[in-house]
Amino acid sequence: MAQLLLVDDEPDIRLVGEIALGEVGGHAIRCAASGAEALAMAAESLPDLILLDVMMPELDGPATLQRLRADPRTAGIAVVFLTARLDAATSQMLIKLGALACIAKPFDPFALVTQVGELLRGLAAAAK
Repeated sequence: MAQLLLVDDEPDIRLVGEIALGEVGGHAIRCAASGAEALAMAAESLPDLILLDVMMPELDGPATLQRLRADPRTAGIAVVFLTARLDAATSQMLIKLGALACIAKPFDPFALVTQVGELLRGLAAAAK
């Protein structure tokens, strides 16, 4: 069971993600509604993976990732971006910023469970 942090300013996305990844996927999941909230939660709980919305008010996903990477406590946490505007150029830019992967929104909840499971298995294999 992995520790996940889902960050999105949309309550419906958080709810669907929490049910899919927690109840269906069997992961321990916490949710944050903003980049600032995510930074505090990540430093406190040190999740295995952060699912981070790109477009959020005040502190967007890329700025949140930069702050995560600047903090030694959270610098190594894997981050996957969730975005409604996923194209090859955007994906490349987000990966270049330090994201592990990008997932398009809206997402199929069951596909999300599969995608996150594959990413976690890849992280575990890389850590060996």
